[in-house]
Amino acid sequence: MKFKKLKENFIDSRGSITDIFYKTNIQHVAIIKSKPNVRRGDHFHKKTTQWILITKGSLEYWYKKLNSKEKPMVKVLKVGDFVETPPNEMHALKIGKNGNEFVVFTIGKRGGKDYESDTYRFSPSLIKSRKKNENYKITKQL
Repeated sequence: MKFKKLKENFIDSRGSITDIFYKTNIQHVAIIKSKPNVRRGDHFHKKTTQWILITKGSLEYWYKKLNSKEKPMVKVLKVGDFVETPPNEMHALKIGKNGNEFVVFTIGKRGGKDYESDTYRFSPSLIKSRKKNENYKITKQL
């Protein structure tokens, strides 16, 4: 996981412009809205890289490298936060008490009929798991 605070690239009397990507071949963009206190994710992608930009609410972003023996890490994300999820990073999201909305930008298969083609589910959830050396069952969602 790479966390990044976005910076304003241009400011004048009308307001500001913040570049999210520059010279990047984004292949899919989606807006995801979540109800309060739900869990999302519990999967990884073998080839896909995705970025999340929080636009409303908050969430806990739980993550760890696939096959790592380390405990999962967690980062609380709030409005304006921007995080990159590289391939082979297990991730799970715990949505905050007021719900959440975020925009996902993707390089790789992730939209339309390809939505689940590079998604590999695992259990137990990283959110509940805090044990070192926990074994994860990985399943392919079709």
